[in-house]
Amino acid sequence: MSEPMTPSPPPASSSGDSSNRSIMVVLSYLWLLALVPLLVEKDDKEVQWHAKHGLVLLVAEIVFWIGITVITTLLGTMGMGLGCVLSMLTPFLSLAFLALHIMCIVKGLGGERFLIPGVSQYADKF
Repeated sequence: MSEPMTPSPPPASSSGDSSNRSIMVVLSYLWLLALVPLLVEKDDKEVQWHAKHGLVLLVAEIVFWIGITVITTLLGTMGMGLGCVLSMLTPFLSLAFLALHIMCIVKGLGGERFLIPGVSQYADKF
């Protein structure tokens, strides 16, 4: 069983604290805009972590949506109503992803890190 989502404190000291760190943390979780803090704030380790985390979250969402689309299409072509039911759930899945992004932004603005099992571990790899 996977561990629950738990916040993790940032490193005790970050060299190169940025005056616009809040803006960069917010941009880190706005999908493709995460490239801005990743490329602009190279000296701020905390902003870099959030930007990498936001990009990994973006890739995870894209993979998830491709999977949902393939499954919905396959179930729809088999003549079952399951494809229709699954496609009716997609707005709720979109809201869940939006809530996840908002939680990451709020934790980031509070100086914390929000760890997502299965996603956050990949942000540390690059």
